[in-house]
Amino acid sequence: YNVSRDHFLQFFDKQSQLGRTFMYDGVLYPTMVCCPEILKRIHTFRAREDDIILVSYPKTGSNWVQQILMLLEVASGKYEEDEQKQRLQKLQELSQFFFLEFGEPEKFESLLKISIWSSRFYIYMSIYDFALKILVLLRNPKDTAVSFFHFSKGIRLISDQETWDEYFEAFITGKVVYGSYFDYIVEWNKYLDDSNIFFITYEEIKEVTSSLKKIAKFFDFSVTEEKIESIVKETHFETMKNNAGTFGKVGQILFRKGIVGDWTSVFSESQNEKMDRKFEETVAKTKLGMKLKYEVYCKN
Repeated sequence: YNVSRDHFLQFFDKQSQLGRTFMYDGVLYPTMVCCPEILKRIHTFRAREDDIILVSYPKTGSNWVQQILMLLEVASGKYEEDEQKQRLQKLQELSQFFFLEFGEPEKFESLLKISIWSSRFYIYMSIYDFALKILVLLRNPKDTAVSFFHFSKGIRLISDQETWDEYFEAFITGKVVYGSYFDYIVEWNKYLDDSNIFFITYEEIKEVTSSLKKIAKFFDFSVTEEKIESIVKETHFETMKNNAGTFGKVGQILFRKGIVGDWTSVFSESQNEKMDRKFEETVAKTKLGMKLKYEVYCKN
């Protein structure tokens, strides 16, 4: 564990002085949190069979669910009470390092005891060589686009002058960091019937108690009803927003509204029609596309 939060923030500051993005294997990545060297290193990274992988497209609730996973794992009965507290504190201190693509290549040698990893995009086959369990997080595309826009403005991934209309065009054509939302859905649809992968949506997790029970069951976490209710309170949006400082400099930007349907205050009629058409043409007929319940969450 000899990598500190300060080290990560120094990396963040150093990288943020560079250009905003770089291209790697046909996908844009933000220089402020990653570099080409770590993306190369990921392909040789070997997770352990009992590791947990959380995969998410940006702004679909990954920091929220990562916190839920940490609390579930610590409460699962694997550790004595004192060890639970120590482990949770250490996991929270290292939360920025959980994303496989974040930081510098050397982090992997220093973080061998982390058991929960997150990834922003497709599964890396070097990780998927054996039957570890993967949680894939999804969110409806309209709310994702709006949240991604505000986040990108907040951390200056895009210029202050870039408008929502300009960003919408970039999002719908896949010209944003981490690539196309729609390609993400199409790629993960291939794994929908894999018993070692559990798919859940942001909208489902808003029904917090039932979704926590589903996640705990999938990962074989033995967690009491009392612990579940405690975790529900600890991971309530307002609670996490009030504790945003634990996420470092970007904490205040990570937690904005945390609601379903925010897109209705931003999308124009023509943008609605364009997104509806794009969704229909790309993922509407896939099983994973249907799981998003587009008619429920993305139609007025």
